[in-house]
Amino acid sequence: LLSISCLGDCQLHTSCGIQKCTTDFVSFTSHLNVALEDFDLEFCKALRAYSVCTYRNSKVCRGNLVYHSAVLGIGDLMTQRNCTKDGPTSSTNPETTHDPCNYSGHTEEREHRGGEKTPPPTYLFCGLFGDPHLRTFKDHFQTCKVEGAWPLIDNNYLSVQVTNVPVVPGSSATATNKITVIFKSYPDCTDQKVYQAKTDDLPAAFVDGTTSGGDGNTRSLHIVEKVSGRYIEMHARYIGTTVYIRQLGHYLTLAIRMPQELVMAYEESQDLQLCVNGCPSSERIDQSGHLPLPVLGKLLPWGAAAHPLSGYTLEAATTKCHEKMLVKDIYFYSCVFDLLTTGDANFTAAAHSALQDVEALHPSKEHWHIFPRSGGGSVGRDSTFFVSLGFLCLVLIADI
Repeated sequence: LLSISCLGDCQLHTSCGIQKCTTDFVSFTSHLNVALEDFDLEFCKALRAYSVCTYRNSKVCRGNLVYHSAVLGIGDLMTQRNCTKDGPTSSTNPETTHDPCNYSGHTEEREHRGGEKTPPPTYLFCGLFGDPHLRTFKDHFQTCKVEGAWPLIDNNYLSVQVTNVPVVPGSSATATNKITVIFKSYPDCTDQKVYQAKTDDLPAAFVDGTTSGGDGNTRSLHIVEKVSGRYIEMHARYIGTTVYIRQLGHYLTLAIRMPQELVMAYEESQDLQLCVNGCPSSERIDQSGHLPLPVLGKLLPWGAAAHPLSGYTLEAATTKCHEKMLVKDIYFYSCVFDLLTTGDANFTAAAHSALQDVEALHPSKEHWHIFPRSGGGSVGRDSTFFVSLGFLCLVLIADI
């Protein structure tokens, strides 16, 4: 990148200010994350500021090859990102700039005041989809009943509550048909905003009819409609949080990325949070990482005849899920479990989309795929179906 091309050579050209231009550009962009919705906007602002800086130094840097390489590189990047030449630029003094409604700027401000290097913020991911399957902020994976209203998140900045209903008569499996998200009031950035989604009602606005919080120019909190009535994103820049909500079939899915220090900012009375502590043991369907094969929504007892009446055999469900998910991780097995439970192929799309959301929001690529081992919930390497003595049981076994 441009920042690398200059560092070793610029010391030799003290009259040329290209090193300062490059250093500022690195400061503007080092905190940006390509997964966030406003990445292109902020990156283009930084590129324009870089371009202005190089123009101011064009005379004194005329014979500097690093300078000319930077100018060419800026042009290439502006073309790649579809940046316009005219438009807003990043501040020319990033060291002293503080945007109270930009979470990534909070760390930089503390750094500037304290004089000590602050490590970049740690982000965590939580997701809920299917029958329902929960991936906690600790990357533990559980399948739960949790019928009725349950809190996923409840901290000093954000509350998320889901309502789950049975999907098959007589079954303990449920799925989500309602999600309520409350962004709590944050001084100078947003008033309290409430978002509510229900089956067949996935609005692109908060309940008060607005699509953003606080000053519309800062876009500290806003909703983006990706697919009308089917997929929305909420971006809360002031708390570094992104929320995805989808409707697939008759049910909803949710994925969220949030800074760890804010996730952990809650009182003792707020300890019932599924994303933080997982489901209560009495609400778990899986048993230490094992998902029993469902028949008519019921868990198959040992010795029972294995004839699923959901419309899918074990083999058919495996084939169907493998069409969307080539890696046989927990998302694949959850897909199989859901098909055998409900017979509803929309749950295949739900599992696939849940994995896509992980890839978009989870900060650690090496943890995108989870392969449960017999201890349950930890990251493993491989999993497979286990068939024994003619009795079918959907067992997730990890290589040790």
